[in-house]
Amino acid sequence: MNNWHQRRISAEEAASKVLSGQRVFLTGNCSTPQHFLQALCERYQELKAVELVQVLDLGAGNYIRPEMADHIRVNSLFISPKIRAAVNDGSADFTPVFLHEIPLLFRSGRLVLDVAVIHVSPPDEHGYCSYGVEVGVTKGAAESAGMVIAEVNPNMPRTLGDSFIHVNQIDYFIEVDYKLPTLQVEPTSPTQDKIAAYIAEYVPDAATLQMGIGGIPDAVLRRLTNHKNLGIHTELFSDGVMQMIEAGVITNAAKTLHPGKVVAGFALGTQELYDFIHDNPVFEFRPTEYVNDPFIISQNDRMVSINSALELDLTGQVCADSIGPKFYSGVGGQVDFVRGASRSKGGMSFIALPSTAKDDTISRISPQLKPGSGVTTSRNDVRFVATEYGVADLFGRSISERAQALINIAHPKFRDELMAYARAQNLINRTHSFA
Repeated sequence: MNNWHQRRISAEEAASKVLSGQRVFLTGNCSTPQHFLQALCERYQELKAVELVQVLDLGAGNYIRPEMADHIRVNSLFISPKIRAAVNDGSADFTPVFLHEIPLLFRSGRLVLDVAVIHVSPPDEHGYCSYGVEVGVTKGAAESAGMVIAEVNPNMPRTLGDSFIHVNQIDYFIEVDYKLPTLQVEPTSPTQDKIAAYIAEYVPDAATLQMGIGGIPDAVLRRLTNHKNLGIHTELFSDGVMQMIEAGVITNAAKTLHPGKVVAGFALGTQELYDFIHDNPVFEFRPTEYVNDPFIISQNDRMVSINSALELDLTGQVCADSIGPKFYSGVGGQVDFVRGASRSKGGMSFIALPSTAKDDTISRISPQLKPGSGVTTSRNDVRFVATEYGVADLFGRSISERAQALINIAHPKFRDELMAYARAQNLINRTHSFA
């Protein structure tokens, strides 16, 4: 077990292990292995056609440069802001995939990984390193790659669950000592707070929540301070979950799957959050093929999922990953949790979005999706839609009923325009009057 010390190498030596034509997985989120990535970028001219596979990356992003595209080319499975322009100008690639199926790409050989570069905590007395803040996609990649290189960082929290790799499964170690990137929670806007207030009215005591990052999920949590025995089963979480645990609102005691545990794939947040999850048995980190499996999600009674959208049409089609033909992000876990929550006993799924964009000049509830837009969540999957003007329940509703319900929660300045379109297209019967 202790022979891992004999496999310690520098970041430069580790980068030299990568050969032209290879596919390299790079762990992401707040876990990007920064020293290795910098060393790899410094030798980019020696390389040709290296494919760098990643999901969300919150690191420096110095590998997205035009001159590097023929040497190191990114293939993103979820587009982060720093590579959005590169994907849309063709100098980086994007592979759309449900989050719970990403490990299947690796394990099945659809995306053969020559090298996986991961970021872990120091090994314990038994030789096990924790994947820390990012277990979701990284575990499957490390178990599928031909070579595994790990940055070992004392600042990486030791998270518990199905979140460990033994030193014998790692080929080379780079010892580093730097703080992880942090993500500060932004203040909630009045619009986000109104949306949260509507959603919170639907959430029962003892619900299990999927909460992402952003103003609306944080605002929903703050609206639930008088609830009892809430639980968490989510692909990711941030400081709001920590605060609600400390307040005694999230106990996980009533969960029907993994009672007493917060089940998650990764965490993004402040240093306070990283300190809180370190060696904390409340948290059970698991790979995304488990956390995001709709069948697994549905085993949580009273499962409530809350996801966002960029645009929604009058039939209920949701676009969350592109603006017209321009790629914006990815499907992530939205469909996984929409389907899982919808099949849960007493469960419900929400698509939450402000009614407008660009200072109230554009309605996010549109007559039809912009040309070129992708449908992230189909009209058949959507249940509840929430804006600052209320909640529309679309399940089992006809096209006429859906269109009317969505017009009712659109911004008032666009309702006449939406109604005129709906009638012209016979989405709403011209002579029928709705209450």
